[in-house]
Amino acid sequence: MKMDAYQTIKHPVSSEKAIRLMESENKLVFVVDEKATKADVKKAIEELFKAKVNAVNTLHTMRGQKRAYVTFAKETPAIDIATSLGMM
Repeated sequence: MKMDAYQTIKHPVSSEKAIRLMESENKLVFVVDEKATKADVKKAIEELFKAKVNAVNTLHTMRGQKRAYVTFAKETPAIDIATSLGMM
């Protein structure tokens, strides 16, 4: 099943922990679709933000959400993407 980028990524997480990860490790956290794979998330992020993604880790929360921790390449500061999303 093919998912498009807008179905895959639901919204960014702007908790204290997510902001700290963005500043220290060049990562952003997104809530993603339950059925989305790491490859789907990587493709969607690269497509939506024209950014180079190094790695994607996923986590299922106690609330039943699936979160993706996206690590960006050095040439793509996560803070720039957060600013374009209106998080900063």
